Amino acid sequence: MDAPVDCVFCKIAAGEIPSLKVFDDATTFAFLDINPLADGHLLVIPRAHYAQLDEMPDDEVSRVTGHLPRLARAVVAATGAEGYNILQNNGAVSGQAVMHVHFHIIPRTGADGLGYRWNAGQYPTGRDRQMHEAIVSALQS
Repeated sequence: MDAPVDCVFCKIAAGEIPSLKVFDDATTFAFLDINPLADGHLLVIPRAHYAQLDEMPDDEVSRVTGHLPRLARAVVAATGAEGYNILQNNGAVSGQAVMHVHFHIIPRTGADGLGYRWNAGQYPTGRDRQMHEAIVSALQS
């Protein structure tokens, strides 16, 4: 996909904007986030421009995400984190600020103060089956 001329992540991957690169191959680029939630917060991006994950070919998603375990192990080893989040947002409504697919690896400790909200709910009677049927149907299209 053609990159917009103003995509900051495309410019970082191309070396037009400096970054603290930690990993680089033909499909994937990983670097320290300049506005980290915690020390060691990494961003992992595809070199090719895609605004959202569902726009990426499956094989390219596999190549990019295949690096996540190794990168997460490195972040944990370097930071001494007790755990980590891997976060990936799609669309502004979900919190995506840069419209280029990216994965955050955020090291976590019990005292980091970051918190996490998971406002789980329940389906009204029958709604779960409606959603199931709609998703299965969409997969078959």
